[in-house]
Amino acid sequence: MAQIIDGRARAAALRARVAAEVTELRQRTGVVPRLVVLLVGEDPASRVYVRTKARMAAEVGIEGEVERLPADTSEQALLARLAALNADPSVHGILVQLPLPARIRGPAVLEAIDPAKDVDGFHPLNVGRMWAASRPLDAGLLLPCTPLGCMMLLETVLGREGLRGKSALVLGRSNIVGKPMAALLLGADVTVTVAHSRTRDLAERCRRAEILVAAVGRPEMVRGDWIREGAVVIDVGINRIETAEGGSRLVGDVAFAEAAARAAAITPVPGGVGPMTVACLLYNTLLAARRQLGL
Repeated sequence: MAQIIDGRARAAALRARVAAEVTELRQRTGVVPRLVVLLVGEDPASRVYVRTKARMAAEVGIEGEVERLPADTSEQALLARLAALNADPSVHGILVQLPLPARIRGPAVLEAIDPAKDVDGFHPLNVGRMWAASRPLDAGLLLPCTPLGCMMLLETVLGREGLRGKSALVLGRSNIVGKPMAALLLGADVTVTVAHSRTRDLAERCRRAEILVAAVGRPEMVRGDWIREGAVVIDVGINRIETAEGGSRLVGDVAFAEAAARAAAITPVPGGVGPMTVACLLYNTLLAARRQLGL
C-alpha cells in the first residue's frame, strides 16, 4: 500500500513558518502583510474558497480582506478597482477569484494586476520569469500556488536531490496547473512530458512515469493499471460525484484505491494538494510584502 502524502500536515507546517515570519516582519518594520481578494458575483464555490483564504490569512497574522463586487460589475469598473489597489502601498497582495463572469476578459484582468502584488503568480511577467529562471523554486519568484504546493509535497517524499533525473508526466495543460507544473519540474532537473485528454496511448505514457501529476479535471480518469509500480502520484483533481445512496463525495482525477495498490506514495482527495494551495497563497503574500519593503 502506498504512503499517503499528508497535505494537511505539510500545509500546517508551512502556515506555521509563515506565521513566525509575519510576526518577525511586524516587529522589525511595523508592517502587517495585507491581502485583498476580489470576488465578482455570488458563485457558491468561490464564496467558500474566499472565506477559507481570509480565515487562514487571519490565522497567520496576515490582514485578509474580501471585497465582494456585484455580479453585474463591468470589466471597466473591475479594472479601475485593481488600479486603485495597485497604487495603495498598504496592499501587498491582490487576488481576483476565478472564474469571472463571461463578459469580463480574464486575461485583461490578470494583466492589470501589479506583478509585484500578483500572489496567484498568473501575470504574464511572473509566468515569463518562472520559465526563464533556471531554478524557479530558488529564485524568490511569485509562483502559481497549486504547482508550488505540488513541488513541496514531492520534496517531502523524494527530497530535492531525489527529484533529479526522475521522469515525470504532467496530465493537463492548463495555465493554472499543467504548464507551470512542467516549468517547476524542469527547474528541479526532472525530465517532463506534458500530456492531456487527447494524447494518444495515454495510459502507456502514464505507466512510464516515475512521477505522475494528474490535473485534467475528470473524476477517476487515471486507473490503477496506468500507474507505474513505485511511482509517486500527485492528484490535483477535485471532483464531486454522486453516490449510490443519493449523496455526493469528492474524488480526484486518479482512482485512489487502485492507484494506491501500485504507487509508492500518493496524495489523497481531499487532504492532499488542496490545503497546500491556500498555504502557498499565504507564503506568496508574505514574500510579496517582503519584496515591496526591499527585504
